[in-house]
Amino acid sequence: MTVRAVWTDFGGVLTPPIAHTMMAFCRKHGFDPAEVGAAAAKVTARYGTDDVMLPIDTPLVSERDWLRQIADEMGLAEAPLTMADSWFDGRETNHAWLERLVALRASGMFVGLLSNMVPAWDEHWRRMVDPGLFDAVVLSFEVGMRKPSPGIFALALERSGTRPDETVFVDDLAGNCEGARAVGWTAVHFTDTAAAIAELDALLTPHTQQKELI
Repeated sequence: MTVRAVWTDFGGVLTPPIAHTMMAFCRKHGFDPAEVGAAAAKVTARYGTDDVMLPIDTPLVSERDWLRQIADEMGLAEAPLTMADSWFDGRETNHAWLERLVALRASGMFVGLLSNMVPAWDEHWRRMVDPGLFDAVVLSFEVGMRKPSPGIFALALERSGTRPDETVFVDDLAGNCEGARAVGWTAVHFTDTAAAIAELDALLTPHTQQKELI
């Protein structure tokens, strides 16, 4: 297999795990994580899904309205206006992973960002990671599709100009990796930076060797 393009997720790959960030949000507002989860599940079901983020990162509803509905389920008089401050303030960029991506792009590899993203969070992630470091950025709220739907992977292929068998996707969610594999991509399930770099580099060995011979 010759790899010509690598697409990376944002949250949980270029940042700490999403579960850690959700805990920070709950701590900031004094919420019981289990109670928030139960309320969010009830609200999510109204949109015909069990994927808690789908309503706000496609989006089917604004983040503010979504949070209001969750607050109502919890019996709260007031609702947070956004999760963005808790989601991004103090959140660290995974510099080791970003540096590996930058090096790959410098070697001639196409490197893209493929993320399910809430519209209200757009300016926040751009402060953490320069979008100019990528050859293309595909965000769910901009294209009206989200991982793991086949459509968003098809669109990413159009942007990279590669075939599925030439394309690698890295994501922290197993379901998103399965979605990529279902359409012929190679996927790396991100659980640890060093392990993901090692797995990716093993896939890229032919590309790396070719560059060294030039």
